[in-house]
Amino acid sequence: IAAVHHNPTGLRLRAALVKVVASSLIIGSGGSGGREGPTAQISATVISRLCGALRIPRPDARIAVAAAMASGIGAIFRAPLGGALLGAELLYRDDLEADAIMPGLISSIVAFAVYGSVYGFQPIFGTMSGLTFVHPAELLWFAVVGVAAGLLGRWYAQAFYAGGALLQRLPVPRAILPAIGGLCVGLLGLAVPAVLGTGYGWTQLQMTSGWMLSSPLWLVLVIPFAKIVATTLSIGSGGSGGVFGPGMVIGGATGAALWRIIHDMPGVSSSPAPYVIIGMIACFGAIAHAPLGVMLMVAEMTGNLSLLAPAMIAVAIATMIVGDNSIFHSQLRNRLEAARLYRGTPAP
Repeated sequence: IAAVHHNPTGLRLRAALVKVVASSLIIGSGGSGGREGPTAQISATVISRLCGALRIPRPDARIAVAAAMASGIGAIFRAPLGGALLGAELLYRDDLEADAIMPGLISSIVAFAVYGSVYGFQPIFGTMSGLTFVHPAELLWFAVVGVAAGLLGRWYAQAFYAGGALLQRLPVPRAILPAIGGLCVGLLGLAVPAVLGTGYGWTQLQMTSGWMLSSPLWLVLVIPFAKIVATTLSIGSGGSGGVFGPGMVIGGATGAALWRIIHDMPGVSSSPAPYVIIGMIACFGAIAHAPLGVMLMVAEMTGNLSLLAPAMIAVAIATMIVGDNSIFHSQLRNRLEAARLYRGTPAP
C-alpha cells in the first residue's frame, strides 16, 4: 500500500524472496499469521520490478502494482471478484481506486485460473449452498454481530500496533524478537490451540453446531481475544505473515461466540455458520476499510451469496464503531490526499 502511494517501482525483489522463506517458517511452524499478506507483497514486488525495468510512468505503475496485489489476494483466497475490489479499496480509508478495478479484475481472474489449475477451484470453506436468509427478524441479531465484530476489530487494530511498539522497545537484538514472540505464541497455543497457524480449520469447526455446543464456553469466548494476542506476538514482534487472515478468523470467532451465547433465543438460526460468516465480513471489512471487497470475498470463500443482506447491516455498524482506526496504517484517506501527495503539495 505504501509503495502504491509513494514509490510504485521501489519494492525490492530480495525482500520478496526472503518473504517466501520467512512466511513459510513462521506460519508453517504455528505462528499466527495469514498467507495473503506475503502473497500480495510478492505479487506486487514482481510487478514493481517489472515496471521499473520497463520505465513505466508512475501513474500506470501505481495501477499495475495495485492490480498485482489484487491478483495475489484473489488467487490465495480463491475469490477473484472480491480480490479485485479489495485491491482498489485497501489503498484508502474512505475511498477506492476506481482506475484499478478493471485491471484488478483481469489480473485476479488470471491468477485465480493459474492457482486453481494446481490446487483446485473449490471455495476454501466448501460450498455452503444450504445457508439461506429467510427471517427478517434475525437482522436484529446480525446487527448485534456487527457491534461485537466492530468492537473486537477496533481492539485488534489498536492492540496489534500498541503491542508491536511495546515489543520493539524490549532491550534485545531485533533478530531475537520474533523468537521471543514465537515462544510466547507456543505457550499460549498449549492452552488455546486455535491460535496456532492460519486458524481457518478452527473457523470451519466453529461453523458446526456440534462442535460449538460440545466445547467449553470459556474456550469459545476466549478464542477471538487469544487470536489477537497471538497475532500481535507473531507479526508485531517482527515475524513474517499477513494480518488479513487473522482478522477474518477473529471476526468469525466473534460471531461464533455470540451465537453460543444467544443460540437458545427466539429467531436465532440453529446453525452458527451464518454468524461466523457475517462476523468475518463485519470485523475485517471494517478494520481494513474494505467492506465491498471483503463481503464478496467471503461469499466466494463459502460459495454462498444469500447472506449478503445481513452482512451489509453488520459491516455498516462495525464500520461506524471502528471509525478511523485501521489495520493498515499506510492507507491514505482518499484520492484527493493521494493527488496532493503525487503533486508534492501537503494534504489538509
